[in-house]
Amino acid sequence: MQTAELLALGAGALAGCLGALVGIGGGVLLVPVLNVAIGLSFNQATAASLVGVLATSSSAGIAPVRRRFHNARLAILLLLFSVSGAMLGAKNLATFSDSSLKLIFGVTAAVIAAVMFVRLNTRNVLPIGSDIGVLGGRFHDDDTGGDVEYRVRRVPLAAAVSFAAGVLTSLIGIGGGILIVPMLNALCGVPLRVAAATSVLMIGVTAVPSLAARWANGDLGDFHMAAMTAIGVLLGFQLGRTISPLAPVKSLKVVMAALVSLVAVQYLFRR
Repeated sequence: MQTAELLALGAGALAGCLGALVGIGGGVLLVPVLNVAIGLSFNQATAASLVGVLATSSSAGIAPVRRRFHNARLAILLLLFSVSGAMLGAKNLATFSDSSLKLIFGVTAAVIAAVMFVRLNTRNVLPIGSDIGVLGGRFHDDDTGGDVEYRVRRVPLAAAVSFAAGVLTSLIGIGGGILIVPMLNALCGVPLRVAAATSVLMIGVTAVPSLAARWANGDLGDFHMAAMTAIGVLLGFQLGRTISPLAPVKSLKVVMAALVSLVAVQYLFRR
């Protein structure tokens, strides 16, 4: 197996692990590795990354029922906006240059990292018996060892950010989770584990219009590299799902914020 293939496999495994832990599709890691380390063009890296995003989302379907934290009602609502955004982004993909897409990628990563660092110590759980509204829910919290509830706040903001995440999915192949998870957690009152699981449920559907557009543009030429990435994602997701109950929420937030910060530096200052 060649070095590039090993890198794609390893990057996919790490992306899948992060998908299970913090709900991102992995594009924020896969795109830089495929583009910078392996040498694919930015558009080719984006297309291969979207294959990895689909693999991440598909992996969530084989998780045990007791470990499925996703909020299906919230996911279905937000998918209306994220898929609409993805279709709009796919339609206008040709109007953006390679350098413009890289700049968008870097700015997006920087903003998300800042939000995550500001909200590191905030937890969004309520005592049992609270008013959780139509979109709220209950789950078993590994950090406290008991059941907790949460209420979804600022739904219009969640819809707007989901639309933006869909647009960015088409443009830069990030899957949308890197926007959706911090938004749900930091601004809408959704606990991190629930936000992560809900994001994983959404990103596969959101990626379909984007991947179709990349295919039509001829960006998905290296099927072998995309396949290695997807295999790595499938393996990494199972690892992440295994260790997720052992990882404190604050540690997951730190890992996510640090990773996104590194990506922002790469695309804003080393382009």
